[in-house]
Amino acid sequence: MPDVPADLIRRLYATPPEKFVAARDAAVAQAREAGDPRTAREIGRLRRPTVAAWLVNLLAIRRPELVADLAQLADSLRAAQRDLRGGKLRELSAQRRAVVGALVAEVRKLAAAEPAAPPAGKLPLGEVEATLNAALSDTEVAEQVRAGRLLRASHYAGFGEVPRPQLRLVTGGEDTAGVPERAGESGVPDRAGKAGGPDGAGRSGGPDGASARAEARRARDQRAARAERAARRRAATRELAKAHTDLERAEQELAGAGAAERDGVAALDRIETELAELERRRAVAEQELSRARLARRGAERTVTAARRRAGEVEAVLEALDAEEGDAEDGDDRAD
Repeated sequence: MPDVPADLIRRLYATPPEKFVAARDAAVAQAREAGDPRTAREIGRLRRPTVAAWLVNLLAIRRPELVADLAQLADSLRAAQRDLRGGKLRELSAQRRAVVGALVAEVRKLAAAEPAAPPAGKLPLGEVEATLNAALSDTEVAEQVRAGRLLRASHYAGFGEVPRPQLRLVTGGEDTAGVPERAGESGVPDRAGKAGGPDGAGRSGGPDGASARAEARRARDQRAARAERAARRRAATRELAKAHTDLERAEQELAGAGAAERDGVAALDRIETELAELERRRAVAEQELSRARLARRGAERTVTAARRRAGEVEAVLEALDAEEGDAEDGDDRAD
């Protein structure tokens, strides 16, 4: 979308999915107000990503250097897969697990810093991990991840890169087993040589001798081709066995990591449930405390009023006592 500013696209795809549509519509309205309907239409075509895709986009936008490391690792993996170097593949597979694990951890940190992100226990980190692994095998997914424009999570269940490369066997020494070039070295008698001996000297220059030599060459070529195919088959069989072993080990590690992730999610869910219950009890306690404070203040006002009333009554009684005393003194003087 050449008409849409790149910084606007990055800002939109760094926006949490629940706020994406509102942010996009606001950008469309702003473009229309600026008198740019074409850009407004292009912005309106932008689609909201899923939560998992948003998390991957957030990683690409906030930490592009880490995504660049992922692309470099993908290139190394593709090169090793094309050459079928088992040792290098095992080394890179271990590096892949470490890199993807570090990226998933970074995604968790980035999500924790986003107020609108789902709770940690609700983050689709499994889909994020699957997408990052797919980016290592699928160049199209890798480009979407690098651009921060992913719309949904991706999964790749195959083995090797996509599309499948042309395979070239490298066995560690020569590319193929040595193939005999001369009939004498292959242990097969050289019929043409015999024809050129003393008994065949008269035939070597005739049509029969040329036919024999051509037949010998064809036989040597066929034997060489069979030997080459057999060597390639043996090398491919060894590499296939190594690849199956690596795949089984990787699947076991994946199963263990998946179980650990599920256990972690379950633990977080339990903790969040407990926290929610504590928050509810706290809210109830705060309400009860508020009511108690109101009751105390009401009681204080009642006590104050009662004290004031008591003082007023005491003053009245004192006045009555004084009047009675004055009256008695007057009576005594009259007598």
